[in-house]
Amino acid sequence: QITTVSGNEFLFQSDIDFLILDWFHAIKNAIDRLPKEQRITSRNLEFKLRRSSSIELLNNLDTESKEPKPEHRKSLIFRLNYSASDTNDRNRIKSRLKKFISRRPSLKTLQEKGLIKDQIFGSHLHSVCEHEKSTVPQFVRLCIEAVEKRGLDVDGIYRVSGNLATIQKLRFVVNQEEKLNLDDSQWEDIHVVTGALKMFFRELPEPLFPYSLFEQFVEAIKIQDNATRIKCIRNLIKKLPRPNYDTMKILFEHLQKIAAKESVNLMSTQSLGIVFGPTLLRPEKETGNMAVHMLYQNQIVELMLSEYSKIFGSEED
Repeated sequence: QITTVSGNEFLFQSDIDFLILDWFHAIKNAIDRLPKEQRITSRNLEFKLRRSSSIELLNNLDTESKEPKPEHRKSLIFRLNYSASDTNDRNRIKSRLKKFISRRPSLKTLQEKGLIKDQIFGSHLHSVCEHEKSTVPQFVRLCIEAVEKRGLDVDGIYRVSGNLATIQKLRFVVNQEEKLNLDDSQWEDIHVVTGALKMFFRELPEPLFPYSLFEQFVEAIKIQDNATRIKCIRNLIKKLPRPNYDTMKILFEHLQKIAAKESVNLMSTQSLGIVFGPTLLRPEKETGNMAVHMLYQNQIVELMLSEYSKIFGSEED
């Protein structure tokens, strides 16, 4: 997802690694080719990108309106002489707007009154689980049940993208309604369900694999000895918060069932690693090692699927 300085947002989506890298390099090269004089100053950029409150925005606009315009533009602008009453009217309107905005009820108050529901998409995993009094989000369970009911044999399951508009519609329904029926005819395309599940994990503020453990997982996958590598991954998994561990376990158990049908759906553990690697774990700050990180992300997911019983099983297994 790219957000421009002007506020436009663009979503590029693909499960193909080399295509994502092509997009990344093309965008980076385009930015590097911009003339230096066209680049925005840090002061203006800070104002445009930060999330200001409405009152701050009004104050800023008020300040900007008082700044003198360049001399060469005066000849192109009608010189309107506002009377004192006009100025007073504008100030009075701004004052009323500020009072109105400052008296708005807080988000917490609106949620307590039931006017705004807690969001599922875009919320922290532990927040969703606390709200639902569980350790695995209900939406994740419903999606897994739907896929195992009617999607295990579907060619390219999780790799093929569903209709984005329908996925966004499902996202809206999940955020607004407490009851969800994925057997409804409007969700009959199973790729919409898998697309929404991937979007849920992609939009977590902190990925399923916490930022604090990302580098440790990368170092673990680099270990040459397979037994030592599995043991290291297993020990890291044990450090996960309960919602992360339980959600990860049920998800990987599900993906194992997908891989078991590889002869029909053509989704191997490697294919699933490519799809879910960047979705489930990523560094907190992207560096120039994006391509290298992506390779390790895929390998971590692939190993955990191949060695699921050793990583998630009991000590005796």
